[in-house]
Amino acid sequence: MRHNRALAVTVFLVLAVMIWPLSAQQKSPSDAANKTATYTAKLSEGASDELDAIRQASRSFVDAFNKEDAKTLAALWTEDGDYIDESGQVFAGHEAIQKEYARFFEENDGVTIKVMVDSLRLLSDDAAIEDGRAMLDPTPAGAPAISRYTAVHVKVDGKWRMSTVRDVRIETPSGYHNVEDLEFLIGKWTAEENGAKSESVCRWVANKSFVQRDYTVTHADGMTTSGIQLIGWNPEEGHMQSWNFSSDGGHAVGIWTPVEGGWVAEMRGTTGDGIPTTSINTLTRLDDNAYVWQSIQRSASGVALPDTDEVVIKRVPAE
Repeated sequence: MRHNRALAVTVFLVLAVMIWPLSAQQKSPSDAANKTATYTAKLSEGASDELDAIRQASRSFVDAFNKEDAKTLAALWTEDGDYIDESGQVFAGHEAIQKEYARFFEENDGVTIKVMVDSLRLLSDDAAIEDGRAMLDPTPAGAPAISRYTAVHVKVDGKWRMSTVRDVRIETPSGYHNVEDLEFLIGKWTAEENGAKSESVCRWVANKSFVQRDYTVTHADGMTTSGIQLIGWNPEEGHMQSWNFSSDGGHAVGIWTPVEGGWVAEMRGTTGDGIPTTSINTLTRLDDNAYVWQSIQRSASGVALPDTDEVVIKRVPAE
């Protein structure tokens, strides 16, 4: 009996020891889940703070670029960081990067940048990668394109810096190849002749498929006229063409033919009063900053009009 009683006590103790861990294990999944959720939340909050810090660094890049501050731009890289431009040229270290940006600003005064971040993710506690697009205003000469970039950020002494940045040029669909000879027209122009003053601004539109020319003429008597001209390629007829719309409600269409040193445009249109007009306009390029314009063989309602004088139109220097 004593043996049986001792055996019963022993069995009870063993069962108690076995049951207690089982009970504890039944509660552990919930506790573990809570701990995991808390840890994940802390990680997420920390990651969000780090990503915000990197985004702020990207905004600092845009601000420094638009202020043409090459020194501040270079300081956003690590000391041994590098920048690889669209042509594959490598600029390593603060000094080389600063010199390259200083050169760019000297040749492209007044150009600003806009950056759109497509993705940004942490690779570790002290490394991240950013992909995005950068666009310049005004757009650079040449075929239209966007610049895609990849930037690797690293954390140094508690601050995020760029370790390496690479730009890749991606051309976009455009009719530019048909009208690239008009590139030199982009900008502001002015002319004065016989008391009349003309001002015009030419800019690319429709992804560099057309040149839009906005013009205003102030006549000697103070009266002003204005209008818009679009110049582009007519793919159906295979030639350069212009469309003019004037402030009096008139319009005209011109067929442009390239000649040595410029273009000849055969114009046909109507005034706002419905009077048909014709003329041949010539544009002769003198250099990058001046051209000569003249309108000859003019008529209105079939009546011949005198040719205009040759007018030298000069580029207005960029501010």
